[in-house]
Amino acid sequence: MKSIAFALPLAALMCAGVVDHACAQTPRHVPAPPLATPPLSMVPATAYFLGLGGSFNSTSFTDQNIFAQGVSDIFLNGTQVAFGAAGGPTVPSLSTQSGLSPTIQAGFFQHFAGSDWLWGAKVSYTYLHASSIDGNVIVPQVGSFTSANSDTFTGNVVIHSYQTSIEHQLNFIPFVGYSFDRTMVYFGVGPALFQTQSKLNGVIGFAAINNTHVNITGAPSNFSSSQWMIGGAAAIGATYFLSPSWFLDCSYTFAMSESRTTSFSAPFASATDGYTDTGILSGNYSGRVMTQSVAVSINKAF
Repeated sequence: MKSIAFALPLAALMCAGVVDHACAQTPRHVPAPPLATPPLSMVPATAYFLGLGGSFNSTSFTDQNIFAQGVSDIFLNGTQVAFGAAGGPTVPSLSTQSGLSPTIQAGFFQHFAGSDWLWGAKVSYTYLHASSIDGNVIVPQVGSFTSANSDTFTGNVVIHSYQTSIEHQLNFIPFVGYSFDRTMVYFGVGPALFQTQSKLNGVIGFAAINNTHVNITGAPSNFSSSQWMIGGAAAIGATYFLSPSWFLDCSYTFAMSESRTTSFSAPFASATDGYTDTGILSGNYSGRVMTQSVAVSINKAF
């Protein structure tokens, strides 16, 4: 009886050991670690923005042309004794100008539904204040005069200085782009406006008649004009979002204006050796402006 009583606890202990060993051999279910949450994009799905910055600009004044002509009546003691006219073109040489300028921009972008692709548009303004000048421009002329006999003569219009400048540039660029976690790249093409000024200072008309160089127009004349010209611009850029509300924008823009022709005209009068010469000095000048800009700005997204 005692042996049975001793055997029962011993058997219980052995069974417990067997059970523990079996449990140790049985694989336990270990919960899988939670999946990593993908980082949220800093680029908003939709935003309006306003930015301020600066740009480095290269400005070229291309396709420049000047045409000048003079028409005159020559009098002696109040009686017309001759009539003359001469004209011709020339191409002034204007150098490329470079410099830094302030710039501002405003715009909007929106992602396509369920896509990292986006579309938008921005308006940018740059105060360029760039000018180029060519001094002592000579416009060669050929003409004829009629008096007792008809004859041809040559001459030239001398322009003390010809200056063209651009003050303001305004671009409107619709664009398409693609966004990443913190960045956005984009490309766009659109219209542009350019505000330009041109000046012809110290314009005098001369004629070579009978081997004599004669000042036909008398006192020098000055002409100037200011105008807005339309054109086109293309831009490529990239942004870096510091937060969903602030980002840096870096872009390159190429823009070119139309070629615009502007006319000028002024009366003149001169007197030499008893002869009085009266007439009109007139002509036109034309050209276009081309700009290349690299701009960096800090922008607030709304």
